Amino acid sequence: MKIHVAQMLKQAVGLTKEYPVDEPAQADRGPVRGRVKLTRTGRSILVAGRLETTARVACSRCLDEFEAPLTLDMEEEYFPIVDVLTGEPLPAPEDEGAFTIDEDHILDLDEAIRQYTILALPMKPICRPDCAGLCPNCGASLNQGLCQCATTQPDPRWAKLEALRHGAGAPRKGV
Repeated sequence: MKIHVAQMLKQAVGLTKEYPVDEPAQADRGPVRGRVKLTRTGRSILVAGRLETTARVACSRCLDEFEAPLTLDMEEEYFPIVDVLTGEPLPAPEDEGAFTIDEDHILDLDEAIRQYTILALPMKPICRPDCAGLCPNCGASLNQGLCQCATTQPDPRWAKLEALRHGAGAPRKGV
């Protein structure tokens, strides 16, 4: 989403404007909807807003793909690179990764939305709370029913403890 902010940059500090956001889906996410509020600061424009979107992710249990809903709470500062009154270049922002307003006074939210979408992705997405996952032996999805594997084999790392539980290798008394 691109917003022309030349008039806003000419205004007094504290001026605010709200804009609806209704962006179409892209390859890495669904449509983005919500509102952003732009506030004129002494040296920049502060963009704050709450946006809703979705992202296609793989379930961490069963590996099925699904649409995960995401909420993006944005707050970013955009710095102009050209003075709106004189057209002279302005000093670059101190932070190299800062968002800028281009020489045509266009504030572009696309990169910020992309970054906030990545940050909002869940670390371990789960398609549904009762997801059964995959069979550890054959890899079949247990969401579609039980697999044809024999009863599960015990984990070999627990074999010594299992032997103690059944009395084999029990410690001798009086030693």
